[in-house]
Amino acid sequence: MSLQRCLARLVTAALLGALAAGCVHVPGPAVVVNETKDRITASDEPDAQKRARARMDLASAYFSRGQMTTALDQVKQAIAADPLYGQAFNLRGMIYANLGDAVLAEESFKRALQLNPRDADAMHNYAFYLCQQKRYPEAGVLFNQALAVPQYTGSARTLLTLGVCQAFAGQLEESEASLSRSYELDPSNPFTETNLAEVLYRRGQYERARFYVRRVNAQAQVSNAQTLWLAIRVENKLGNRSGVSEYGSQLRNRFPDSREAAAFSRGAFDE
Repeated sequence: MSLQRCLARLVTAALLGALAAGCVHVPGPAVVVNETKDRITASDEPDAQKRARARMDLASAYFSRGQMTTALDQVKQAIAADPLYGQAFNLRGMIYANLGDAVLAEESFKRALQLNPRDADAMHNYAFYLCQQKRYPEAGVLFNQALAVPQYTGSARTLLTLGVCQAFAGQLEESEASLSRSYELDPSNPFTETNLAEVLYRRGQYERARFYVRRVNAQAQVSNAQTLWLAIRVENKLGNRSGVSEYGSQLRNRFPDSREAAAFSRGAFDE
């Protein structure tokens, strides 16, 4: 999954006390002038936090390229510069999860949320990690906590991941509801459409599954062996032999060595 750009924490400017001016040379009361608090700019950020932010930028780039060890080294340096950098611990958790270190991954996510209890991105990532560990009830609680954070901009992504997690847990009705809500927020996401089609297929709602998977396969740049195989299975359930043949030809031509092409050749629609 993509990591949102890590933002530097802003330093709170000190509030200056009101300065009393002397009486001017006209009749009337003394005039009190209040100095307005200045806007915070980059120059207000301490050097340690600038170093931490720079290291996080590098760590995020390495993480996105799959270079986990190098990303971890940069995160360590970010935390050394700013031990209260919650987003660094969030990324640290994602790295350790990718490296298969369950203990350090969980410790990192918990520390991120200790530092910022309202960090919806950390909640989402921790919940996804818990889902991978098959700790589905705990994951569901965290996903919903992230969704409840006011002005959270990642709701469509979190609903998609929640829906996938619910499908893994066998909660197909709940999964359909979550994926449908995600689709309402972001109808152009092919991952949402594909997963929703898969859940609908598993629930026996083949016409509805057809609608979503057709939308995905209409885009050559996003369709793949899995989406074509799902379309084949949907058309097979609907008794549409021409549809099975059409998608089957695409699957064989574009992905001849795929597991899905082999299953199609065997007619193993229900494997």
